[in-house]
Amino acid sequence: MNSLEKSEACARLALEHKALDVVILELIGTTSLTDYFLVCGGTSERHTQAMADHIEYSLKQRGIVARGVEGRTRGRWILMDYGDVIVHIFQEAERAFYDLEALWADCPRIPVTDAP
Repeated sequence: MNSLEKSEACARLALEHKALDVVILELIGTTSLTDYFLVCGGTSERHTQAMADHIEYSLKQRGIVARGVEGRTRGRWILMDYGDVIVHIFQEAERAFYDLEALWADCPRIPVTDAP
């Protein structure tokens, strides 16, 4: 699975758990940090944690293991590092405060459909 396919798979998995405002940002050529950011929202600590658990479990079933996961305990901003894809799952207030989409506004956005 290439990095674009992985980011799209993460988006579909997040949408299966009713993620809000799902955005994939392509960072290829912009930074050596990663190829794609997936940014999405949840309504509560439980919601963001459930999305993270679902993504982590589903990718693990495909042999893809996160390098690291941060923020799961509080569930306000969960960051899942898959190397070429970094998943950001935010609650609304944190997403507005950190505003990653504005920070990376020059990066192309990959369309994400709302249907899983």
